[in-house]
Amino acid sequence: MTLSREQVVRLDKAHVWHPYTAMDVYVREVDPFVIDRAQGPYLFDMDGRRYIDANASWWLASLGHNHPRLVAALQRQAEQLCHCSLAGTTHPQAAQLAAELVAIAPPGLTRVFFSDDGSTAVEVAIKMAVQYFGQRKGGQGKRRFVALEGAFHGETVGASSLGGVEVFRRPFASVLFDCVRVPSPADDACFGSAFEAIKELLRTDHDEIAAVVVEPIVQGAAGMQIYDSGYLRELRGLCDQHDVLLIADEVFTGYGRTGRMWACEHAGITPDIVCVGKGFSGGMLPMAATLATDRLFEGFFGGRSRALLYGHSYCGNPLGAAVAREVLAVMRDEDVVGQVQGKAKRIASAFAAMGAMPHVSRPRALGMVAALDLSLPISSAASRDFVETASDLSSHGYLGDAGWKVYDAARRRGAYLRPLGETIYICPPLTIPDDCLDELLAIVRASIEEVVQSIGS
Repeated sequence: MTLSREQVVRLDKAHVWHPYTAMDVYVREVDPFVIDRAQGPYLFDMDGRRYIDANASWWLASLGHNHPRLVAALQRQAEQLCHCSLAGTTHPQAAQLAAELVAIAPPGLTRVFFSDDGSTAVEVAIKMAVQYFGQRKGGQGKRRFVALEGAFHGETVGASSLGGVEVFRRPFASVLFDCVRVPSPADDACFGSAFEAIKELLRTDHDEIAAVVVEPIVQGAAGMQIYDSGYLRELRGLCDQHDVLLIADEVFTGYGRTGRMWACEHAGITPDIVCVGKGFSGGMLPMAATLATDRLFEGFFGGRSRALLYGHSYCGNPLGAAVAREVLAVMRDEDVVGQVQGKAKRIASAFAAMGAMPHVSRPRALGMVAALDLSLPISSAASRDFVETASDLSSHGYLGDAGWKVYDAARRRGAYLRPLGETIYICPPLTIPDDCLDELLAIVRASIEEVVQSIGS
């Protein structure tokens, strides 16, 4: 049975509960994208219209949509083994994927724990850290965590506890664990004081702190805030000095997004734990991993009572593992990270030029990530289906609707460009062709110009 667009929307609005969505407004007002298929950097709706996917569908489709090699890998694996548990069993895809991950990971990360998505990869890291110190100190070990202001580490209760985007935390505050928040180094004017704050905290409270958790170099949901790699280098030294684990959440930043395979490479460091997701399976299947050092791994030796007491039904799923292996193969064979360098220059140049436009500030770019902020008069708060904001709602401009006006203007021009509050950003597939990238950058500029002119007139 082939449904019409109208039938799909009717069923959707009658039954589907969308993420981060004011559903009353959605049902009443929103005309959704109805995506029928996707290929490369493009989404195609049921009317046959093509849109450039400017955010790689929530930062996942790093190699573009429906990459033929990933599709073929999925088909091959589906014919042989779709799933078996990883509890007391193994299979070739999980074993080979773990070895291939270790081979490209920052040196010293030797152990791989598989899970379902970025949130669960972070949840694994939290439990590893707590159990590691609890077992090492007779059950009375370190239990506190430190994270940056504006941090976003996922949606589960543990990952949400680490988050510094207050609007995401507030509804669940009564069930979240305590997390020490320190200033973000992303504000250049406060970089020195941000480092001094974490330095002093670890000096005084290291006996209680199990780990510092960071998004290395780029804080995504906070509005693509970029900070200097020197902070990570100094933080690595502080954690070593005070026997605190350093956890790098590379769910967004890993796999070439910042112009290196890992954002940690910009600082030349190896964290104790690295969390991997999003581009890990190229947007094909829910699949994630948490990488750890031998030092951490050996802390769980000593019999069954000391085993890591955590697992997922789909842990090491053969389909996901096969696709994740093919992602790594494509990245090697097509020199994907090497190609990013040239594209990154085009992106940075275009966003720098947009920074000279009226009501535009703080253009910033790193690798295949670029963003700028709008500063326009706040009109009546626009009711929108998707809530995306930073920790300070008023300064981030979430109550204004300029970001969504740019979204609408870009949609008319053929791009799917979701804002983060009043931050306009792109993080397209790493493999986006140059002509498509130039078209996207032109759409971003034209859409911003349209909105600025309409408000200024």
